[in-house]
Amino acid sequence: MRGSHVLGEAAVRAGCRYYFGYPITPQNEVPEYMSARLPEVGGVFVQAESELSSINMVIGAAMAGARVMTSSSSPGISLKQEGISYLAGQELPAVIANMIRGGPGLGNIAPAQSDYFQATRGGGHGDYRCIVLAPASCQELCDLTFLAFDLADKYRNPVMILGDGLMGQMMEPVEFPDFVDPQSLPKKDWILDGAKGRPSRIILSLLLDPKALEAHNYKLVRKYDAITRAEQRWEEHWCEDAEMLVVAYGTAARIVKGALKRVRAMGLKVGLFRPITLWPFPAAALKRQTRRIRHILVFEMSAGQLVEDVRLAVEGQAEVRLYGRPGGVIPTPAEVAHQISHYYYSAHLPRDEAAAGKGGA
Repeated sequence: MRGSHVLGEAAVRAGCRYYFGYPITPQNEVPEYMSARLPEVGGVFVQAESELSSINMVIGAAMAGARVMTSSSSPGISLKQEGISYLAGQELPAVIANMIRGGPGLGNIAPAQSDYFQATRGGGHGDYRCIVLAPASCQELCDLTFLAFDLADKYRNPVMILGDGLMGQMMEPVEFPDFVDPQSLPKKDWILDGAKGRPSRIILSLLLDPKALEAHNYKLVRKYDAITRAEQRWEEHWCEDAEMLVVAYGTAARIVKGALKRVRAMGLKVGLFRPITLWPFPAAALKRQTRRIRHILVFEMSAGQLVEDVRLAVEGQAEVRLYGRPGGVIPTPAEVAHQISHYYYSAHLPRDEAAAGKGGA
């Protein structure tokens, strides 16, 4: 199944019954799929007149207690940032998917990872965070979409799924979990559903008293601390005997796995650390790797954004270098393997001569 269709079907099966969006390449297959699929399950699809309209429709559905989603690609996500900040400030659950394209500006429609800062630093105004999930396959895109809705409801917080144009277009086998009946989900005692027989409720993010807003911000900070403690996810691949580490996420991590097969055949002991939650970033798990490993190469399809979180995580305990390919360029595993081996040799790391005899440089 095509990645964008996987995202849509997984959202429907996770209990999403409302989708509001606006077309932009390379994620147009998501609203295309949802426009046909949601009416089949009694849901609502609206192609709004703009990205601003669609994210504000998301706010309304979230206030009413629905599982709701929107999706877009880079410039469109930028236009939604004010609304995403409102979602965070009002503590409303929603899922936002970004199939990244090359930038800055209008850029192009090729796959990239250049929205990492935007996703992991909030992206809009004010002190807030989005939970950010980075799938690396269609199956994981499915699984993390289910997780995204659960985390959004659990923490009353927006959750962003960070993919790219390649992930949205590629086709892979997928096994879907069973349908979640929206009626079976835990009741939300904070939603706006009419005040007959109960005191009225108010959901807002306008707090004109600085002390009241400060208290609200500290409440959010406590929530973000709880998320950081409980929700870090990552994958370690060939790390047990590694003398050097490559850090990558999403599509870039898939390319690295192919590259590691090549460099391992050359006798180079290199492992992959793949963050699955980009926020909260699995800093402690990466820092533990520096007990043995002193050399890290960050590969990302951008000019260098993930690399900053890697440097913050290792706290100077390892040398961190960057191999970045911005603008929508997708290097081959052979190209990445060349960069890995070049760094490995320049760092004078030990080489498994027996394995090297089998592989060759």
